[in-house]
Amino acid sequence: NTYGTRMLENDGRVVSNFIVQALRGERLTIYGDGSQTRSFCYASDLIAGILALAALPREKYDGPINLGNPGEFTIHELVGVLEELTGKKLKTQNHPLPSDDPKMRRPVIDRAEQLLGWKPKVDLKEGLARTYKYFEGEVRAGA
Repeated sequence: NTYGTRMLENDGRVVSNFIVQALRGERLTIYGDGSQTRSFCYASDLIAGILALAALPREKYDGPINLGNPGEFTIHELVGVLEELTGKKLKTQNHPLPSDDPKMRRPVIDRAEQLLGWKPKVDLKEGLARTYKYFEGEVRAGA
Protein backbone atom coordinates (compact mmCIF):
# COMPACT_ATOMS: atom_id res chain seq x y z
CA ASN A 1 0.00 0.00 0.00
CA THR A 2 1.89 3.00 -1.29
CA TYR A 3 0.67 6.37 -0.08
CA GLY A 4 1.73 9.99 0.11
CA THR A 5 1.05 13.48 -1.09
CA ARG A 6 -0.59 13.99 -4.47
CA MET A 7 -2.85 10.97 -4.05
CA LEU A 8 -6.36 11.43 -5.37
CA GLU A 9 -9.14 11.73 -2.81
CA ASN A 10 -11.10 8.97 -4.50
CA ASP A 11 -8.35 6.53 -5.42
CA GLY A 12 -9.86 3.85 -3.19
CA ARG A 13 -6.82 3.21 -0.98
CA VAL A 14 -7.33 2.84 2.75
CA VAL A 15 -5.00 5.74 3.66
CA SER A 16 -6.66 8.30 1.40
CA ASN A 17 -10.13 6.98 2.27
CA PHE A 18 -9.50 7.28 6.02
CA ILE A 19 -7.89 10.72 5.81
CA VAL A 20 -10.62 12.19 3.61
CA GLN A 21 -13.35 10.68 5.79
CA ALA A 22 -11.66 12.04 8.93
CA LEU A 23 -11.34 15.53 7.45
CA ARG A 24 -15.00 15.52 6.45
CA GLY A 25 -16.09 14.35 9.90
CA GLU A 26 -17.40 11.07 8.47
CA ARG A 27 -17.12 7.59 9.92
CA LEU A 28 -14.09 5.68 8.70
CA THR A 29 -15.12 2.68 6.62
CA ILE A 30 -13.54 -0.55 7.83
CA TYR A 31 -14.06 -3.70 5.80
CA GLY A 32 -14.24 -6.78 8.01
CA ASP A 33 -13.34 -6.54 11.67
CA GLY A 34 -10.19 -4.44 11.12
CA SER A 35 -7.80 -7.15 12.24
CA GLN A 36 -6.40 -7.67 8.75
CA THR A 37 -2.89 -6.29 8.31
CA ARG A 38 -1.33 -4.03 5.75
CA SER A 39 2.09 -2.56 5.18
CA PHE A 40 2.27 1.08 4.18
CA CYS A 41 5.14 2.42 2.07
CA TYR A 42 5.56 6.16 1.64
CA ALA A 43 5.82 7.11 -2.05
CA SER A 44 9.29 8.66 -1.86
CA ASP A 45 10.65 5.43 -0.34
CA LEU A 46 9.15 3.33 -3.13
CA ILE A 47 10.53 5.71 -5.78
CA ALA A 48 14.01 5.48 -4.22
CA GLY A 49 13.76 1.67 -4.35
CA ILE A 50 12.66 1.69 -7.99
CA LEU A 51 15.55 4.00 -8.93
CA ALA A 52 18.03 1.79 -7.05
CA LEU A 53 16.68 -1.26 -8.89
CA ALA A 54 16.86 0.53 -12.24
CA ALA A 55 20.52 1.34 -11.59
CA LEU A 56 21.40 -2.27 -10.73
CA PRO A 57 22.91 -4.15 -13.66
CA ARG A 58 20.59 -6.96 -14.72
CA GLU A 59 23.29 -9.60 -14.32
CA LYS A 60 23.49 -8.77 -10.58
CA TYR A 61 20.15 -10.40 -9.80
CA ASP A 62 17.84 -13.14 -10.95
CA GLY A 63 14.19 -12.93 -10.08
CA PRO A 64 11.96 -10.50 -8.28
CA ILE A 65 13.02 -8.00 -5.65
CA ASN A 66 10.25 -6.87 -3.30
CA LEU A 67 9.96 -3.17 -2.55
CA GLY A 68 7.70 -2.01 0.24
CA ASN A 69 7.64 -1.37 3.95
CA PRO A 70 7.79 -4.48 6.13
CA GLY A 71 6.14 -2.64 9.03
CA GLU A 72 2.82 -4.42 9.51
CA PHE A 73 -0.26 -2.75 11.00
CA THR A 74 -3.83 -3.85 11.50
CA ILE A 75 -6.49 -1.57 10.08
CA HIS A 76 -7.45 -0.72 13.68
CA GLU A 77 -3.85 0.30 14.38
CA LEU A 78 -3.96 2.58 11.33
CA VAL A 79 -7.06 4.24 12.81
CA GLY A 80 -5.16 4.66 16.10
CA VAL A 81 -2.24 6.40 14.38
CA LEU A 82 -4.69 8.75 12.66
CA GLU A 83 -6.39 9.47 15.99
CA GLU A 84 -3.03 10.31 17.53
CA LEU A 85 -2.23 12.54 14.58
CA THR A 86 -5.58 14.39 14.61
CA GLY A 87 -5.98 14.47 18.38
CA LYS A 88 -9.57 13.25 18.12
CA LYS A 89 -11.47 10.01 18.51
CA LEU A 90 -12.51 8.84 15.05
CA LYS A 91 -15.75 6.95 14.58
CA THR A 92 -15.77 3.89 12.37
CA GLN A 93 -18.31 1.77 10.55
CA ASN A 94 -17.78 -1.83 9.56
CA HIS A 95 -18.79 -3.41 6.26
CA PRO A 96 -18.44 -7.01 5.14
CA LEU A 97 -14.94 -8.03 4.14
CA PRO A 98 -14.74 -8.72 0.38
CA SER A 99 -14.01 -12.38 -0.32
CA ASP A 100 -10.78 -11.56 -2.19
CA ASP A 101 -9.40 -9.28 0.55
CA PRO A 102 -6.15 -10.69 1.97
CA LYS A 103 -5.91 -11.10 5.75
CA MET A 104 -2.24 -10.17 5.78
CA ARG A 105 0.09 -8.11 3.63
CA ARG A 106 3.74 -7.75 4.51
CA PRO A 107 6.57 -7.66 1.96
CA VAL A 108 9.83 -9.47 2.63
CA ILE A 109 12.48 -6.99 1.51
CA ASP A 110 15.65 -8.94 2.36
CA ARG A 111 16.79 -9.00 -1.29
CA ALA A 112 16.23 -5.25 -1.69
CA GLU A 113 18.31 -4.59 1.42
CA GLN A 114 21.04 -6.99 0.29
CA LEU A 115 21.24 -6.17 -3.42
CA LEU A 116 20.20 -2.52 -3.46
CA GLY A 117 21.17 -1.36 0.01
CA TRP A 118 17.59 -0.10 0.16
CA LYS A 119 15.01 0.00 2.88
CA PRO A 120 12.20 2.47 3.60
CA LYS A 121 13.03 5.50 5.73
CA VAL A 122 9.67 7.19 6.34
CA ASP A 123 7.74 5.61 9.20
CA LEU A 124 3.96 5.43 9.19
CA LYS A 125 3.38 8.27 11.64
CA GLU A 126 5.61 10.70 9.72
CA GLY A 127 4.21 9.66 6.35
CA LEU A 128 0.61 9.97 7.53
CA ALA A 129 1.34 13.42 8.96
CA ARG A 130 2.67 14.59 5.58
CA THR A 131 -0.23 13.00 3.72
CA TYR A 132 -2.83 14.37 6.14
CA LYS A 133 -1.44 17.91 5.75
CA TYR A 134 -1.61 17.56 1.97
CA PHE A 135 -5.22 16.35 2.08
CA GLU A 136 -6.20 19.14 4.48
CA GLY A 137 -5.42 21.61 1.68
CA GLU A 138 -7.09 19.48 -0.99
CA VAL A 139 -10.30 18.78 0.91
CA ARG A 140 -10.66 22.41 2.01
CA ALA A 141 -9.99 23.64 -1.54
CA GLY A 142 -12.69 21.30 -2.89
CA ALA A 143 -15.23 22.12 -0.19
